Amino acid sequence: MCAFDGLGLHLGNLSRLSHARSRSLSAENFTGEKGKGAMASDGTGAKCARDLGPGWKISPSVRIPAGETFTVADVDGPGAIQQIWMTPNNCNWRCMILRIYWDGQEQPSVECPLGDFFACGWGEYAQVSSLPVCVNPARAFNCYWEMPFRKHCRITLANRLEEDMVLYYQVNYTLTDVPGDCAYFHAQFRRSNPLPYREVHTILDGVSGWGHYVGTCMAWQVNNRGWWGEGEIKFYLDGDAEYPTICGTGTEDYFCGSYNFDVGAENGGYREFTTPYAGLAQVIRPDGLYKSQQRFGLYRWHVMDPVRFEKDVRVTIQALGWRSGGRYLPLQDDISSVAFWYQALPTAPFPELPGKDFLEIV
Repeated sequence: MCAFDGLGLHLGNLSRLSHARSRSLSAENFTGEKGKGAMASDGTGAKCARDLGPGWKISPSVRIPAGETFTVADVDGPGAIQQIWMTPNNCNWRCMILRIYWDGQEQPSVECPLGDFFACGWGEYAQVSSLPVCVNPARAFNCYWEMPFRKHCRITLANRLEEDMVLYYQVNYTLTDVPGDCAYFHAQFRRSNPLPYREVHTILDGVSGWGHYVGTCMAWQVNNRGWWGEGEIKFYLDGDAEYPTICGTGTEDYFCGSYNFDVGAENGGYREFTTPYAGLAQVIRPDGLYKSQQRFGLYRWHVMDPVRFEKDVRVTIQALGWRSGGRYLPLQDDISSVAFWYQALPTAPFPELPGKDFLEIV
């Protein structure tokens, strides 16, 4: 783990002094330079500030044209991203692709639709109150994953919409030495829609290197009646082939719930919950008309129990329900996931992210 050097503050060491230098990126300071904030003479708030002048919220946000990519961060290290806050002006989050590049790599170490990265995969607001990620009214995305870098950090947001979008954002970071045992943050999105019969959903594969797996979030649509979460999650570590080293006991068990998340029909059935390390943050219930399928948003952070690997890791999950005779039914659900992990560079190329029509929520 990273030693204290302006990284990784917590309540136990919050009083310790450090020579780390605090910086922040936003539409009011695109470069994060010291003493360069609030200097804009034009921006999305210029008309509102026409009677006040410079320094009065002239550039609180950016407009990203349709089909274009905006560079949120482009900073030299060493240092670490400490907090990301973002809020877009609409809820079509699958058409907004977040990418993060470390130390000059051509391939991203993070590539994910914006909402899914913040455990909100269905394009509808859901409160998330966890330690590394929180989502607050009305659509305030917050991330506290520590993201150290040694040479360079570049963060981009691509607008796949056919119209312009507006983004409010702030990226708080520190310039400081990065200990030699600090790894790089990664996140990868995948979707199976629908999951082929008797196949598993792959959460993560193709990773090579030394690191540890730190979290999963999922957007899960059930395409059958009945309970859907009998499936096991499996972690294949360091050369595991047919059988994994770690095997869970059921989907709701992995997400730190039990017995179908069901508190009884008299109490509303499925019970949403959001806790520091795990949650069923969202249940979208059928409305008896066009919203015909149940949809769920779940997260599980391995902050206190990271899954360690030295060479490679593969993570899969089954989709299982029940059929006649007390038998399991392999399901063909719509399953999206984001895997979160830290590893040493280089980053292996990710599978190509599908086009917006495949990612669209309909």
